[in-house]
Amino acid sequence: MAPKRLLNTSSIEGTSIKKRKVVKTGGASPRTPSSPTASSETTSLADVPKRDKHGKLVFTDFPDFKPNMTPKEVLQAGSFGGTYFRPIYSSITGKKYSADVYKEFPADWFQGLNIKSQVTSAVYRSEVNTYKVKCGGSLEMWESSGWIHKQDPYGWFHWYCRFFLGRRTEDDSRQVDRWKKCAGDKGRWRNNLITKVVRSGCAYDNFGVSPVVRQTLQHWGYRLTKKDFDTYAKKVKVK
Repeated sequence: MAPKRLLNTSSIEGTSIKKRKVVKTGGASPRTPSSPTASSETTSLADVPKRDKHGKLVFTDFPDFKPNMTPKEVLQAGSFGGTYFRPIYSSITGKKYSADVYKEFPADWFQGLNIKSQVTSAVYRSEVNTYKVKCGGSLEMWESSGWIHKQDPYGWFHWYCRFFLGRRTEDDSRQVDRWKKCAGDKGRWRNNLITKVVRSGCAYDNFGVSPVVRQTLQHWGYRLTKKDFDTYAKKVKVK
């Protein structure tokens, strides 16, 4: 089955969030009072992004951050083996989180999904994923590597969901930099995929070429486009 198409709209679903003065929070975000954040984390709110003519999301305060899938699209496409918002124990915060964490986000992000098998499953199911493959490390691996911060105990996509809705914190630059190294213009996995496609002689959207890398990129809010492929393919040496 082919992956679901991205939205073609120039604006994104949901009500725009007005910018506010930067405030100090004592463990709660002004957008989501019940959400876990680092104590005394500096937060502010920005507008929900729009798309440019190439379908990339535009965050005016972080112009180098250009994913082309919204959090809703990532979830609806089939991601994380259905486990992302499963109940967890975070060794970073020392707290347990229930299967209700996803309810922090807009209900339409999950419309039509089977929550138990596609959002909060304790068991990873490759068949849930767009490309029917397993990818990614465990939460414990990410925690032990130092990538998880207290404000977003589930990881990068947790941060992205909140950032997309307008939350801004002192951790944003680090998280955006992680995305750039993975899926940005010079991103390791994005250009790894393009190289493999070029050397295979297949079209950019032949999903039989490196499905694991494609699924990985999707988890980081990116799907390869013809424009991006054509731009980098010129630099690839065909063996």
